[in-house]
Amino acid sequence: MKPRVTLVTSKEMPNLYSDEAGLVDLLAERGCDPQIKCWDDPEVDWAEAGLVVIRSVSDYATRREEFLAWARSVPRLLNHPDVLEWNTDKHYLQVLEKYGLPIIPTTWIEVRDNLSKHRVHSRFPALQDFVIKPAVSSGLRDIGRYSAIKPASRQAAVLHVMDLLESGRDVMLQRYREEIDTQGEISLVFFNGLVSHAVEKKAMLHPAEVTDAAMHETLSVAREATAEEWAWGEQIRRAVHAYVKERLGRDEQFLFNRVDIVPDGKGSFMVMEVSLVDAQLYLNSSPEALRNFADAISVRAHW
Repeated sequence: MKPRVTLVTSKEMPNLYSDEAGLVDLLAERGCDPQIKCWDDPEVDWAEAGLVVIRSVSDYATRREEFLAWARSVPRLLNHPDVLEWNTDKHYLQVLEKYGLPIIPTTWIEVRDNLSKHRVHSRFPALQDFVIKPAVSSGLRDIGRYSAIKPASRQAAVLHVMDLLESGRDVMLQRYREEIDTQGEISLVFFNGLVSHAVEKKAMLHPAEVTDAAMHETLSVAREATAEEWAWGEQIRRAVHAYVKERLGRDEQFLFNRVDIVPDGKGSFMVMEVSLVDAQLYLNSSPEALRNFADAISVRAHW
């Protein structure tokens, strides 16, 4: 019998990410029996779903506990539920920092601190643009870039932070890295621990005057990563594996892992993000990328 593969999405994206068109056909060509299902569909028998691959579950951020409870109920899930629990909260960046990896300097504004508006405002930088984001978030949802020198923008940022805190969500405050505008952010994609492809992304956030103006655009261009960039990606990947091994007590091979790095302005790099949950993998960035992902899934399905 052909091994069943279930690609998991959300109701918002019933056909997966747009760059994954053709993935089902490629899996069928590789001897799999693929299907697409929403993670919260009560009609799905997950015991019969075969290998379950997390994809465009963009709604997990507002339903995290429900999503993780579902993940733990699935017999064969990639990536592993313990990995999902860790990676769905961006406090994981603190772990990477402890493992010696440079991250973008971050001020954490925690719900438990019960800060007033004045105390929140006092944590903003004096001059540079800065970014507000929830610690649990998917994509660019609920993320805003603000100007430190414009009073209206600072006030909007305060309201943004207070809205997130009042909804029970911890907040990250990071100074905006101008290197993203001038040099771009690099995404390095690994499948089953092996290098697949790299993408350069230009500015995705623009300064917002009000909280609902966190407009963004994604300009992604495939390119060959330099040896130094891949070395950084590999270093980050090893650190994540080391932590997961320590936490789970065993090796865990990630089906997919997207590592985002940004130049630090001093000739090196910092970690922007490690995506092991609903990572967009930029599979339309090169002819090989989509086939590489289908190969990676097929290998795991036939284990």
